[in-house]
This record gives sequence, structure tokens and C-alpha cells, in this order.
Amino acid sequence: MLETRSPQMRKAVGVLKELSADEQTRMLYESREMARRDYESLLDAVIAEKDEAIAAIAEKDIALDKQAEEIASLRAQLESKN
Repeated sequence: MLETRSPQMRKAVGVLKELSADEQTRMLYESREMARRDYESLLDAVIAEKDEAIAAIAEKDIALDKQAEEIASLRAQLESKN
């Protein structure tokens, strides 16, 4: 079993068994764990949204650069004709 692999695992299994024995402590642990998971999920969503926004801005910046190059090219063509 897992607890026989290392002293840390034996200790963790012991703590888990101790916590599971007390229903109120177990419920508190589960509540904290659920809140931690919700927080991590929210952080992941915010990071993903930020990454998407950065990518959209980068795409618009590239498009603006292309437009600026086209305008410069057209200006050069007009100046060469004059």
C-alpha cells in the first residue's frame, strides 16, 4: 500500500485517517479544499482570458502595422508620380 513506500507517505496517511475520523474536521477540510479548488479554477480562467486578450491585441497590432506599411507604400507611389 502507499503508506509503506516512504515515511512521508506513512505520515500523510496517518494524518488523513485522523482527519477522517472527526466528521466536523473532515467537513472543514473539505470546505477549505473546495474553496482552494474554486480559487485555482478562477485564477486559471482569468489567466486564460488575459492570454486571449493579449493575443487579440497582438493581432490588431499586426494588422495596424500592415495598414501603415500599405499607406507608406501608397504615399511613396504618389510621390514618385509627382
